[in-house]
Amino acid sequence: MTSTQKRHIVKTITWRIIGTLDTIILSWVISGNPLTGLKIGAAEVISKMILYYLHERLWFKSEASDSKWRHILKTISWRFVGTMDTMLLAWLISGDPMIGLQIGFAEVITKMLFYYLHEKLWYKSNYGLEETDRNTRTIE
Repeated sequence: MTSTQKRHIVKTITWRIIGTLDTIILSWVISGNPLTGLKIGAAEVISKMILYYLHERLWFKSEASDSKWRHILKTISWRFVGTMDTMLLAWLISGDPMIGLQIGFAEVITKMLFYYLHEKLWYKSNYGLEETDRNTRTIE
């Protein structure tokens, strides 16, 4: 199966919208400051889009083919990268390493669930795939 760069870019954008909203809400609740939530969410837009795009390209080249395990492994690897980024940004923006840790740990749960669902929806989508791939692709 081949995939176009357009698919990965659109997938990156849709995930970033979901992820940013989750980060803003969690950061606001944990820090108690809506402005801190917005700052952390805004900072993540750039860092996460770059990291997600690179993650997506690496996984596309992966040999992992079983879709259920592939989705689970992608979820775990992305969550690790994303959590480290969130904790660092939240610490730098809030000035409190504990806020960074709390936001990071909360996101492990919410983001893994959202990411898994996002992956399953994109797996079922033919958007951005070559015509020959649409005809041979099996969807769970």
